[in-house]
Amino acid sequence: MGAGHSHGAGANERALRWALVLTGGFMLAEVAGSFLTGSLALLSDAAHMFTDAAALAVSLAAIRLGRRPADRRRTWGYYRFEILAAAFNASLLFLVALYILYEAWQRFQAPAEVQSLGMLAVATAGLVVNGISMRLLAGGSEHSLNVKGAYLEVWSDLLGSIAVILGAAVIWATGWVWVDPALGVAIALWVLPRTWTLLREATNVLLEGVPKGIDLDAVEQAMLDSSGVRGVHDLHVWELSSGKVALSAHIEVDTNLAREERLEDVLGAMLAARFGITHSTVQVELPGAHGGRDPHAAWQETAANDLDGHGHDHGHDHGSEHGHAHERPSRCAAGD
Repeated sequence: MGAGHSHGAGANERALRWALVLTGGFMLAEVAGSFLTGSLALLSDAAHMFTDAAALAVSLAAIRLGRRPADRRRTWGYYRFEILAAAFNASLLFLVALYILYEAWQRFQAPAEVQSLGMLAVATAGLVVNGISMRLLAGGSEHSLNVKGAYLEVWSDLLGSIAVILGAAVIWATGWVWVDPALGVAIALWVLPRTWTLLREATNVLLEGVPKGIDLDAVEQAMLDSSGVRGVHDLHVWELSSGKVALSAHIEVDTNLAREERLEDVLGAMLAARFGITHSTVQVELPGAHGGRDPHAAWQETAANDLDGHGHDHGHDHGSEHGHAHERPSRCAAGD
């Protein structure tokens, strides 16, 4: 891992730690305030802040686990913990939004008295806390799905605080207690689509889908445009974690390609520069070497023939040039 990535992970960890302290501390104050004022909006926001605190704790743990080195059992390391944390955050927030909708429906059926001034004071304090937490997490949210999930949690909380402040002012001025559950519904409906987007992105990574922003056809064409490449097949592009993209492919090369040409390294550098693919593994093959058969079976047959001398002209000197080339072994070209 590069120094820049390590620095980014350290900054994300510090931001998450401070956001967790602020969110957890204010959550306790908001729970107490919701019981004192009788506000559903405050109680819903307190429940939301509880999920925020849990999500921040999971995100923090994911960053720490992600720093553990690869071993003989987990050869890619623990990068996926970040994605699992993002999926957990999204799922939890989705459930909380549904719970708020349910509670709001209950309040519409049986309106309850709300102490608007106490509600206003608690919500104002919450606005300050959420604003600080958002500022802490803003930088890392562009580069990490894990931090992005935590950022969205806090962002929705900040909107909740604003809504509660407005609702408290309206209730104090008009006595319309139905404003309280109506605001809860508005917050939930704002959160749900953004939560779904985050969950979809995390699921795509876990299913090893092509990363967002990468056109597989463009990647294939760029490889075909490289000198000496005649064909590309078995092309796979996936994301290990946020910003860590990998590729594997088989390429057919010209028969007259010099053996000393490190085509794999050239392709690896091009893929890293143009598409941000930092780990590429390329297997080089001669055109038509497998005749459309299974490449693994064909490779085994070719290797066996090479070992026992089949396919060679036994009437000439084996120390001379035979006028044909064997497949070159695969080589890994990584931009790490």
